[in-house]
This record gives sequence, structure tokens and C-alpha cells, in this order.
Amino acid sequence: MKTASIITVGNEILKGRTVNTNAAFIGNFLTYHGYQVKRGIIVMDELDEIGWAFRTALDVSDIVVSSGGLGPTFDDMTVEGFARCTGQNLVINEDALSMIRKKYSTSDLTEQRLKMAKMPQTCRPVENPVGTAPGLLCNMEGKKVIILPGVPKEMQALLEAMEDEIRLPDMHYYDESVIISGVMESVFAPYVDRIMKEFDGIYVKSHPRNVEVKNPELEIEISGFGEDEAALKKKIRDAISRAGEYAVKLGGTVKR
Repeated sequence: MKTASIITVGNEILKGRTVNTNAAFIGNFLTYHGYQVKRGIIVMDELDEIGWAFRTALDVSDIVVSSGGLGPTFDDMTVEGFARCTGQNLVINEDALSMIRKKYSTSDLTEQRLKMAKMPQTCRPVENPVGTAPGLLCNMEGKKVIILPGVPKEMQALLEAMEDEIRLPDMHYYDESVIISGVMESVFAPYVDRIMKEFDGIYVKSHPRNVEVKNPELEIEISGFGEDEAALKKKIRDAISRAGEYAVKLGGTVKR
């Protein structure tokens, strides 16, 4: 199946000033559009680090989505880092320039603003409906690279604008959860293995909701990918039912 990696760029994330909500949004978006997300990488605002992140991600992914480091300031280096690691030059893209002119219609196009119109020739700009810097959609020998701003509202709006370019129409993702009370995670663990063996191709994850030895409660999340959406949903729901049966067998109760 198609795989994805997420790159987040920003010193502010690495030092804990900003919580990386972008990676969570992008991961959820890609998963529900048919991709298995294999890696999430956070790097500082430094050209070599950014280049390494793209090289690493492209080695294992069909699509790479980055956020952060896209704008007019000195530490907005993501586009240059991507260009360097793929052996490309940055050139003024006329469509991007037109988008930026519209944003700054009453102001001069300074060097810092022109920076946002520069990109490799394998990329095309996608107009930012919220902010100023266009997003980039790049094609690299059959792989896609999407470069987005770090401002969450801008990132989300641009990603949703590229939905048709991203979606995998022949791959579906589905998940369901069940809440189990009165069974410790360590007791239920062998039954997780049983369910995954019985229902091929699914993933079962137990999420503890209380302290295990005092008042155990688990959320059992079951998920999977498949080309046949109806068959996938049936498999997941059958697996959820099996989890409930095991919970009752172990003396627990099931909450839907």
C-alpha cells in the first residue's frame, strides 16, 4: 500500500514552545485518505537538517508532507532545503508571484516577499486562502512532496485544498473502538494477539483509560485498510464483537 511521511520544521517545536498539533492533523488526514503513515520527523530550522529529513522521508514514502519554514523570514528554509537535497535550483514561479502580488496589492514586493515565489521547477504553487505564502505541490519521479506553512489554520486550509491530489480512491481506512471495564491491559494483551491472528490485516491497539490495578478500563481500537470498503467495515466490526466476547469471558463489561 502507499506510504507517507510527515516532516515538521521549527526550533520552537523542538524546544517545547509550540505543541506539534500539525503532525497530528496531517497524520489523521493522510490516514483517512488511504496512506499508511510510516514516519514523523521533527527538525530544526537548518538547511542540512531539512535536506536530511526530505531524503530520509522520500526513501520510504510515496508522499511526504512538511509543515513549517515556509515564509518571508531568514529562518524559513524548507523550500531551499528541499531544493538542495534534490539537486534543484530555486526560480521565481510566475503563478506564485501573481498570488503574492494579490496579497500585497498596496505594498511593495520586497526581497522577503519575493522569496515566497521561489521554488524548484518540479513544484507548482497552491494559493493560500488564509495567509500569504503559497503551498507547494511537487512531483518527484512518481512521488509527491507537499510543503505547507506552519501556521495551523494555513496548513489545514492548504491541505484540504489539495485533497483531490492526495486522495487514494481505491484504498479505504476504517476504525472502531469499544470500551472494556474491569479487565487489566496486561490480562487482555494475549487476546489482542488472538484477534489480530483471526482477522488478517487489522491492527488492534489497547488504550488504558484508568489506573490498571485500581479500576481498569480500556479502549480497544481496531483499524485497518482495504480496497473493498464494505468488506473492511464488516471485518473491523466482527473483530470489535470478538473483543467484546473476550472481555466478558474475562469477567469484564463492555460499553459501546
